[in-house]
Amino acid sequence: MLRSVLLRLSLLAMRLLALLPLPVLRGLGWLLGQALYRGLASRRHVVLTNLRLCQPDGSARLRGLRARAHFVRFAQAWLDRAWLWHGSERQLQRRLRLTGSSPALQALHGSGPLVLFAPHFVGLDAGWTALTRGIPRRFATLYTRQGDPAVDAWVRAGRQRFGAPRLFLRVGGVRPVLAGLREGDALYLLPDMNFGLDESVFVPFYGVPAATVTSLSRLARLARAPVLPVVTRLTGQGYEVCVGPAWEDYPTADPVHDTAVMNRRLELLIDAMPEQYYWVHRRFKDRPPGQPPVY
Repeated sequence: MLRSVLLRLSLLAMRLLALLPLPVLRGLGWLLGQALYRGLASRRHVVLTNLRLCQPDGSARLRGLRARAHFVRFAQAWLDRAWLWHGSERQLQRRLRLTGSSPALQALHGSGPLVLFAPHFVGLDAGWTALTRGIPRRFATLYTRQGDPAVDAWVRAGRQRFGAPRLFLRVGGVRPVLAGLREGDALYLLPDMNFGLDESVFVPFYGVPAATVTSLSRLARLARAPVLPVVTRLTGQGYEVCVGPAWEDYPTADPVHDTAVMNRRLELLIDAMPEQYYWVHRRFKDRPPGQPPVY
């Protein structure tokens, strides 16, 4: 009972936080990020381990600074959901900047199927909001149901705030997703996490074998849809959402090759803003047979 009350109070607080000026909200995010870095020892260990495996050339001190910066960005992006999901149109207009090459933006404004490769940077929800608010077409994405019904309803409402998007449950399989693509959906796909060994292959991620789903390649090939990268960067003014040109020679008939290519291209995107990637995720939770756990 108490937990339920606290959750509802927290959701009410998010509505109130939407009224704050962005610098004040980001300052609160900085404080929250520092507290999370100090207080969540197990998750701090995950971040530091990921950084050690993926960026081994840096010193332990540099990894510590980068981990602390990541917790701050993570917390700031979480609090930004207040204005993304409850803020005014004026706030959104001022704080969300959608950019991209001319062909990429033309494809977004078209009606054909698209697969948008949206890696797990902390601004993912800002990218989704910018697209569904700014582009007059139907978007779709995969969704994991939240444990608490009130939180689940809040998240779903936030992600359905603009347009008429489809939220497909991840456990529902690919058939409805593929059907939507064939109807012309633009699929906002997040395939760069460890979702278990089902339908995953081990391909290098920063040289470390990582269980990775092949959905980007398979869905693009089956729907005959181009793949466009979408990268959201948290900035001092809000977020910049950059849509890149369609990947050439992708997909191929080899989904394992394609998935390895996806990870290599993702590494380049991460290197441009490493503190904003989702290092709190246990990316190497599953290991190839015979290899020891890393966490």
